[in-house]
Amino acid sequence: MRNTSFASMHCSLAQSLELIGDWWTPLVLRDLYLGLNRFDQLVTDLGISRNLLTDRLTTLMDGGLVVRTPYQENPVRHAYALTEAGQELVPILLALTAWGDRWATPPAGQPIRFTHNTCGKVTTATICCSECGDELTSADVTPSPGPGGRTAPGTALIASVLSGVEAKP
Repeated sequence: MRNTSFASMHCSLAQSLELIGDWWTPLVLRDLYLGLNRFDQLVTDLGISRNLLTDRLTTLMDGGLVVRTPYQENPVRHAYALTEAGQELVPILLALTAWGDRWATPPAGQPIRFTHNTCGKVTTATICCSECGDELTSADVTPSPGPGGRTAPGTALIASVLSGVEAKP
């Protein structure tokens, strides 16, 4: 259960976390990507309570990340699928999984492997520059103020730090 809302923060990361920032949501998105698209499948795979899953799916649908379509009429049953916005989160989930495989591997080893369909090879997700294709690391990127940057909750000091102007408390 969330204790804090980031809805009022003027920050793209905070707004993203408002939609996907609880422990269960990335796992729900992962399972939908992997093909588990029915409510009972998600409950069984994740061991999540039905009420909590209902809440997470509602948040994802309201946020435009998941769509629900009926597959049975009596009783009504629904299938869930990632929208385009939800599908764009998959590389982020792959990158988090790669990080977990490196730094928090389960005792029995890597639980899932991913094969790149284009080359047919097992791959480990990396984050790359959209311009040159080189892998991005924290040492290779310099942040700077963006056009929407301002001093506001969630970015109260960032704009001044990025612009080199000392912030006043």
